[in-house]
Amino acid sequence: MTADPTAGKTFPLGPRLTPDGVNFSLYSDKSSTVELLFFDNADAAKPARVITLDPRKNRTHHYWHIFVPSIGSGQIYGYRIFGPHAPARGLHFDHEKVLLDPYARGIAIPVRYDRSAAYRPGDNTPVAMKSVVADLSAYDWEGDVPLRRPFAKTIIYEMHVGGFTKSPNSGVAPEKRGTFAGLVEKIPYLRDLGITAIELLPTYQFDPQDAPPGLLNYWGYSPISFFTPHRQYSSRQDLLGPLDEFRDMVKALHRAGIEVILDVVYNHTAEGDLNGPTFCYRGLANDTYYILEQDNAGYTNFSGCGNTLNANHAVVRRLILDSLRFWVSEMHVDGFRFDLASILSRDEDGNPLQNPPVVLSIDSDPVLAGTKLIAEAWDAAGLYQVGSFVGEFWQEWNGRFRDDVRSFFRGDSGTVPRIASRFFGSPDMYGHEERGPEQSINFVTCHDGFTLNDNVSYNQKHNEANRENNRDGCDANLSWNCGVEGPSDDPAVEGLRVRQIKNFLAATLLSVGTPMLLMGDEMRRTQLGNNNAYCHDSELNWMDWSLLDKHADIHRFVKLLIAQRQESDTARIDLGFSLNELIRHAEVQWHGVRLNRPDWSDHSHSIAFSVRSLMRSFTFHCMMNAYWEPLDFELPRNEAGTGWQRVMDTSLPSPDDIVPSGTATFIAGYAYTVQPRSVVMLFSRVREAPEPRHKKGRGPASPFFVASFFRFRFFKEASRPAGCLPLHRVFCRYGLP
Repeated sequence: MTADPTAGKTFPLGPRLTPDGVNFSLYSDKSSTVELLFFDNADAAKPARVITLDPRKNRTHHYWHIFVPSIGSGQIYGYRIFGPHAPARGLHFDHEKVLLDPYARGIAIPVRYDRSAAYRPGDNTPVAMKSVVADLSAYDWEGDVPLRRPFAKTIIYEMHVGGFTKSPNSGVAPEKRGTFAGLVEKIPYLRDLGITAIELLPTYQFDPQDAPPGLLNYWGYSPISFFTPHRQYSSRQDLLGPLDEFRDMVKALHRAGIEVILDVVYNHTAEGDLNGPTFCYRGLANDTYYILEQDNAGYTNFSGCGNTLNANHAVVRRLILDSLRFWVSEMHVDGFRFDLASILSRDEDGNPLQNPPVVLSIDSDPVLAGTKLIAEAWDAAGLYQVGSFVGEFWQEWNGRFRDDVRSFFRGDSGTVPRIASRFFGSPDMYGHEERGPEQSINFVTCHDGFTLNDNVSYNQKHNEANRENNRDGCDANLSWNCGVEGPSDDPAVEGLRVRQIKNFLAATLLSVGTPMLLMGDEMRRTQLGNNNAYCHDSELNWMDWSLLDKHADIHRFVKLLIAQRQESDTARIDLGFSLNELIRHAEVQWHGVRLNRPDWSDHSHSIAFSVRSLMRSFTFHCMMNAYWEPLDFELPRNEAGTGWQRVMDTSLPSPDDIVPSGTATFIAGYAYTVQPRSVVMLFSRVREAPEPRHKKGRGPASPFFVASFFRFRFFKEASRPAGCLPLHRVFCRYGLP
């Protein structure tokens, strides 16, 4: 007996395009009937064709499938799912709602799209989002492949696709502002700044209407589809335009040597709580896709957004892995930052797992091998796993770096031991790991919270524009307004703010680990004290490109810091040093204002250290003064007697605040006055640097080499001069948390 060709196949899930038609496969375990709907356009009031799947031939176990001949790429479709509405059993079928295919590669959005129609009783066909069949095979990648740059050579720039170019002063053509194509036009700016990777806030389809009335969801942490580029970020209006425009962007960035990291949200969806809309997952298999309360009456809310994806259920785990593989294999992205990644560690009852299947599956997946994996290792319910996130290849947003750096430069007590740890890769947190310090993604600001300018301009959040009576957003910002709340014309206040901004940037870009900068911090972008500006698609969030000239001193400071950090890798190699040798033999010597007498006490606000290279050809000396008065620091006497050169002093006006190492100023004597709230970096070399082992004719390493190779756990104690102490002993002795 010949099999019915229209029966279809269970695999792969979603639409699979063939020369003869399309195979559709869908998971819905407790449904009784499935209808496949075809539409002529996104705004159609009713389907042009309805196919009712026969459970005898179109269902295998929990999967509904059918092959439909003579249709192809660009076909708009959706589903109606029939089944019991039984909240006590965790079932919320609603056959009046048009449902999206969770595996669709494209989404069509009607002009009159209405989120509320997806939770009100009744048919929502005319205003519902609909899925689109997409042919991915025709795109010409022109030999493009992911870049696979090591974390040790990575400078991350967290940014928003829309906000980067949406302002009229961006210089981007009006039709491309706020789009993937608009971002491409700004690639020269990113290259000039020295960025090697952009980390994009969510770029797959989210619901802009998931926001308070009259506002829009701007950040994008309201996912609808895990396989579809956000249509509003495309300058093209054709159904498959977002796919091609996203790939054009990736290809252009790769040609410029810049990696693409996506901020992905696998912890919740835009369907919200029980009062939310039914777009897809709730109407397909609610009790599979979500973690429910024990009585099934509602959703657990570990995400703080109304629901929590059941990430370690086999079906949801497959969805997540298939999504990640899609973005790597079909869209060529280089990595992912996982929003509220600790939720991925929870079981189906919400309890933390020691070896969460989805986390380990991502970690070991061969398609994802070599992909950057970054965890935001906490969730909204209090699970905090920074320093302990499971997996061999995961890096972590180091929230404690942010907090401790802010606390130190604010002048808080008891912060000196912690700033020492953060500066050298946080060994108190990662010392148990058999990995390098690049595991720590070091940042002081990100999209969630104050911008760098606002962190030095506001003591409290000012979120009134969010229409939640300033209740939303974090209250503990560890910020300091430098004496005046908000903008100030006082030169003393402004001078202090500039100094603090440079301190934060120096700490981020000189510390051991992988640095991350927030879009616009290099030109003092402000959100006017709003630390939760997720719902404002306006000038409040957009990059104001006029600030580039207004704060050219900050932009120059960042650019030179990045250049020094990047040059250190080349210089290290040219000198013939192996990374392992540098790790094992580099010496750190700790000081206070007096040599070899670091003050680790709670009332201390200053620290200094010297780091000498493997071949003792150069040394750099760093002094950090978070005190409110100037401090006179003694300087070590170098062996060659060549004296010290100043490469950075954040208290000095531009261009003396930072200079290339080849033009550094010599400092007379062996003492230096470090001004209040400032960081100083000095550099010393022998009169005749040793010849490179492999290459000749190149100069010595940059004084900023520590940021790219210094590691804590291999420090040797033998042959150390007086006062020289390995970091791991410092941390143990002084009881760092």
